[in-house]
Amino acid sequence: MKVYYEQIGVAMTCRGYDEYIQMFDLQESELFHEKVLDVAGGGSSFTAEARRRGIEAFAVDPRYAQDVEQWIKEAAEEIAVSTAKLDKLKELFDWSYYGSLDNHRAGREASLQLFASHLATEEGQRAYCAGALPELPFEDDSFSLVTCSHFLFLYAEQFGFEFHKQAVLELMRVCKPGGEVRIYPLLTLKWNHFEQMDQLLAAIEEAGGKPTRQPSKLPFMPGSNEFLRIEV
Repeated sequence: MKVYYEQIGVAMTCRGYDEYIQMFDLQESELFHEKVLDVAGGGSSFTAEARRRGIEAFAVDPRYAQDVEQWIKEAAEEIAVSTAKLDKLKELFDWSYYGSLDNHRAGREASLQLFASHLATEEGQRAYCAGALPELPFEDDSFSLVTCSHFLFLYAEQFGFEFHKQAVLELMRVCKPGGEVRIYPLLTLKWNHFEQMDQLLAAIEEAGGKPTRQPSKLPFMPGSNEFLRIEV
């Protein structure tokens, strides 16, 4: 019997700036002149930390239209639940980046706290937008870099091929010509490869994108050593 991480519904992601740098193999110096969008950002502090560094970053997530205090509370509860799940499977994960389960949880909690603090500011009100794939509330060619972490591919059993196709094409639509879309990880929650990846890559190429698989520097989940880079 195969062991895997069990999840019902879409979990709220809470990851920090450095994790994004590692996941997507980003060069920080290249971000300062870019307009960046984090899609399905959840409670991640990437946008807050990027803006502290002078980077014009934005995040979009359907939860941003909901009662803020309630879903932040739910996110904190989700951290506790996910930590308990990880504890039962910890021998299967790569802890070289986080060091320990306690560090992993502390990072989730710190990210959520920073996100919540930033959201409450005037700048935060402008930086976080309510919206959901496959239709984002932005004009064509709005961003130089578009990231999507721990949503696409991960929930392949809940969202089928057509959703993924339309979602990725939408990420490309809001990305400027010459810009990039980066998606991580390329596995499902059961740690399987997305079965229709070849078909999806063909659709990306047909739409004018240039997709390549690139090595990630944050191989935490078993087999999660790649991200998808799409040059638009």
